[in-house]
Amino acid sequence: MRGDGVMAVVRTGHELGWGDRPRTLAWVRSYRLMAVAGDLCGAAIGAGAAFTVRFGGITPYVLPYLLVSMVLPGVWCCAVALNRAYEPRMLGVGSEEFRRIVQTGVALVAGTAIGSYVTKTDVARGYVVLALPLVTLFTLVLRYALRRSLHRRRAAGACMRKVVAAGHESSIEELIRLFRREHHHGMDVVAACLPGGHPGQRVADVPVAGDLTDVPIVVEQYDADTVAVLACPEMDGQALRRLAWRLERTRTELVVAPALMDVAGPRTMIRPIAGMPLLHVDHPELAGVRQLVKNVFDRLVAAVLLVLLSPALAGLAAAVRLTSPGPALFRQTRVGRDGRLFTIVKFRTMRRGSEQQKVTLVSDRDGLLFKLRNDPRVTPLGSLMRRHSLDELPQLLNVVRGHMSLVGPRPPLPEEVARYGDDVRRRLLVRPGLTGLWQVSGRSDLSWEESVRLDLRYVENWSLTLDLQILWKTWSAVARGQGAY
Repeated sequence: MRGDGVMAVVRTGHELGWGDRPRTLAWVRSYRLMAVAGDLCGAAIGAGAAFTVRFGGITPYVLPYLLVSMVLPGVWCCAVALNRAYEPRMLGVGSEEFRRIVQTGVALVAGTAIGSYVTKTDVARGYVVLALPLVTLFTLVLRYALRRSLHRRRAAGACMRKVVAAGHESSIEELIRLFRREHHHGMDVVAACLPGGHPGQRVADVPVAGDLTDVPIVVEQYDADTVAVLACPEMDGQALRRLAWRLERTRTELVVAPALMDVAGPRTMIRPIAGMPLLHVDHPELAGVRQLVKNVFDRLVAAVLLVLLSPALAGLAAAVRLTSPGPALFRQTRVGRDGRLFTIVKFRTMRRGSEQQKVTLVSDRDGLLFKLRNDPRVTPLGSLMRRHSLDELPQLLNVVRGHMSLVGPRPPLPEEVARYGDDVRRRLLVRPGLTGLWQVSGRSDLSWEESVRLDLRYVENWSLTLDLQILWKTWSAVARGQGAY
């Protein structure tokens, strides 16, 4: 703490006018209004479609259901609000926002079924079965469109939250780099607080504004609305509790990064023991029924995609043969699960003799992951295919044969694995993937350390739900072609 009276100022935050300062940002209020309007429209469309399909026209018998269809949008929005899906922390965050919408739909279906049974009310089941799922579906579609609009605005620098980051310099620097690369999170670090202070210093071009005890003052100084506390021994439980008390007066959001940075929520559970809330962490499930389900899902989807895409695959193979001499397919030895070798299949994107030229292009600074932005060995067609990952489509054959999964870590080369440390070898505990967190988070623009961190995060936290989320995000990543070369 400084010796210039800051302690007294912190203790009497109301003297600074903090107590009544609003924290709901203008763009948050606007976004919430648009979300409510979208939910009303989605519910009206869903209810109208269900009424039309089930009853066709208006007769005296269906008048009660017409009234229900007119009231349903309002009831739907009230139910969404009760499920706290309009809270600022839920808006624009993706999976959690969508999960709450689905929860609301399931709860209304269950409530309607139980209510009709208890009251002995004769309900047209066909209408209920159509209406509530359609309302949920249209709401999700409109919420997704609204979220994409928000991401575009954030890419332009709008609708951002001002963040004060507190922790050690290396952790803050990594956080800043992550937020700058992934603008859709909407976080802009405007100031940093380090143990011991060092005012005037900068961390990744962000000014250091004080030490850990100065966070409330820095929030006021920079008009920030979020504080991010990164894991550091100086910010213990007591200090964090005091910080939360000071921030609650201003309604400033407090987010805390746990020491177990890459452990996902489903693997953690608060377990109270002897009056203390202890964090219980489950071990990652690397075998068993869930792995069997993933394996069956991967092979079935890959087989269906191979059949559907066979005309496109034949066309790409012919294009490769016609535009440069050599075979259409490129085969290379890669390392799979538990270190087993397999032959990966891709469309050829380089000229003949490219492997021999690699020795002259690689340098010590390239590290384990060798990628060139403007590789002279790549053909014009190969560059286009790489940009949109079309060269990787034949790897569906590897998925069908069980060498790879649809989602997983990047398949490494044997010479890369030979240089792995013990931590990095955990990537080999699961099958490599056709896509993964590395592809939807920057692809070749990622550093080696970032690529490893994302692969290990997937290994530790994989689930079929996470796979579906990554597959969904892969389409947009492939369409943009960002980081692919």
